[in-house]
Amino acid sequence: MRSGDNSASTGSAAETEPRDRTPAGWIARALRVPGRERRILVQSAKATLAATAAWLLATLVLHLPQPFLAPYAAVFLVEATVYRSLRGWIQQVGSVASGVLLAAVAGHFIPWQAVALAAVVFLGLLAGSWRRFGEAGVWVGVTGMLVISYGTAREPVLLGDRLLETALGAAIGVAVNTLIFPPLYGERLAAAAGRLGKALADLLESLSDLIRRDEPPEDLGHLLSHEQDTRSQVLAAEEAVGLTREGRMLNLRRGRPSAGTRHERPLRTLIGLWPAMSQLIAGVRMTAGRREHPFEYPWPDAREALADLMHHLAGAVQSVATAGEPVELDECRALLGKLEHRLVTAEEDGVPARLGLGSMTLPARLLLEQLEKR
Repeated sequence: MRSGDNSASTGSAAETEPRDRTPAGWIARALRVPGRERRILVQSAKATLAATAAWLLATLVLHLPQPFLAPYAAVFLVEATVYRSLRGWIQQVGSVASGVLLAAVAGHFIPWQAVALAAVVFLGLLAGSWRRFGEAGVWVGVTGMLVISYGTAREPVLLGDRLLETALGAAIGVAVNTLIFPPLYGERLAAAAGRLGKALADLLESLSDLIRRDEPPEDLGHLLSHEQDTRSQVLAAEEAVGLTREGRMLNLRRGRPSAGTRHERPLRTLIGLWPAMSQLIAGVRMTAGRREHPFEYPWPDAREALADLMHHLAGAVQSVATAGEPVELDECRALLGKLEHRLVTAEEDGVPARLGLGSMTLPARLLLEQLEKR
């Protein structure tokens, strides 16, 4: 078995076993199972290392006075992905430099410290709202406020020290995050594929059971709830794909199985099924909920073939969710061909029954085409 399969099965086992909520149990999981706990532990250790290294380098090597910005920048640059660390380095240095320069200008032209402080905070927060600064924008005003408060706004050497501290700490944070176990999120793809595949398959099975019934259901509320839950899984899967792809950018470990490339395509296939699934659900709800006409559903034999198709599509979806497992679609093609043939030939069915059948057959065709393109 490949290492990617091992990690996926390990993650599944970890999800099903009872969780020990104590700190000791949390640490045990972090050491035993790859996943969120281990990533938090590793990133916390890396941030500690970066902050300590930045402080020691600033104080013992560069002999900078009060180098509080160096460890601060180092901690905040140990980001969730290498790409965010590099982007954050530019934003962080830019925002702090802007704050220092703003404080220098205010200190030079405004003799009253309180007025200078107010001006720097106000203008700094306004400037920090520029989207190019990102989340680091708030530190334009905060850095200027700190410089004014410490009384160093009129001392060019100390202003230069603030800039040097920030650049040094940020560079150490980026280096630590890039070179020491740069974070990857491949296990999220395997978990998201499993959850989304199960949700879609369960929904298809529910539709299959609903279509087989001889009488329209009394209440379709459960179907709407099931649809909303599955939609939430689709959104979570999209977020997992985005984070995992970002995690591989500029990452020295992007070629490892934990990068998640093996599970990305199956998950994207599952995500791509959702538009057709929405149409299928709408078709089932429309035909099942009609009360003013005696033909709420297509004819019974057509419904049986349609229900069988939903059942086989559910099995195919679950196979897609398991990376590397063959996906059987022959029976789906045969059933779909039978239904489409009936749509164009069985005029005796009548218009209402054919409309009901067509409203569900077309989305089923779209589902099958999406699975064939996987």
